[in-house]
Amino acid sequence: MAGHSKWANIKRQKARVDAVKGKTFAKLSREIIVATRTGGADPAGNFQLRTAIDKAKAAGFPNDNIDRAIAKGAGQLGSDDALEAIRYEGYGSGGVAVLIEALTDNRNRTAADLRSAFSKNGGNLGETGCVGWMFELKGVVTVVGPIDEEALLEAALEGGADSYELMMIDEDQTGAEVYCNPTDLEALSEALKTQHYAINQVENRWIPSNTVDVVDPDHARSLLKMMDAIEDLDDVQSVTANFEMADDVMAAGIL
Repeated sequence: MAGHSKWANIKRQKARVDAVKGKTFAKLSREIIVATRTGGADPAGNFQLRTAIDKAKAAGFPNDNIDRAIAKGAGQLGSDDALEAIRYEGYGSGGVAVLIEALTDNRNRTAADLRSAFSKNGGNLGETGCVGWMFELKGVVTVVGPIDEEALLEAALEGGADSYELMMIDEDQTGAEVYCNPTDLEALSEALKTQHYAINQVENRWIPSNTVDVVDPDHARSLLKMMDAIEDLDDVQSVTANFEMADDVMAAGIL
């Protein structure tokens, strides 16, 4: 299983819903604002906005807040032109590559916060391009429920997918992640819905082309602490790393 998938599972296992809800809602609001600003306020004609709304609803984001974020993105409640999407890159301990996507109205603040989060946890913020070549942007549709692999393969191919991976979504639920070119994400999502698959998440995600095996619990603990510190920053929308660790090491790292 790829490092990002591992990290996604770690985040599910470490969910601190009440503690992080405020930060999560702020990130979701920004995502909706930018999606609206980019593609318009009508979800029917704006796949990016539709996806952001679905993600927000899945997280329990109130409908009034969704409407307010859309209105803000449309310029009805003032301008948010200062928000810009920026990609940052760096290294964790042991040469782990880290790719970060942020939405910020202050580049200097965001860079300083990230530099601190890296340096306090054995890593360092790098220059643009230092690790980006190790990742490929893919569209990812996560489906949940029992999977007939042959049927999934047929539906995925019809939707323009290029690969899939069976996985445990959580301790009690199986599913799969289906991968495609980012430009095919909407078509793939709709094709899987047409075949009555339960869609859990639709997103563009950076997938590492190679991974670093983490076998030492102390190293795992350091990496997880760094990932938490980065992800907790208000301006950070997503963080991806190319580490992979065995379940026993991952559990030791969490404790």
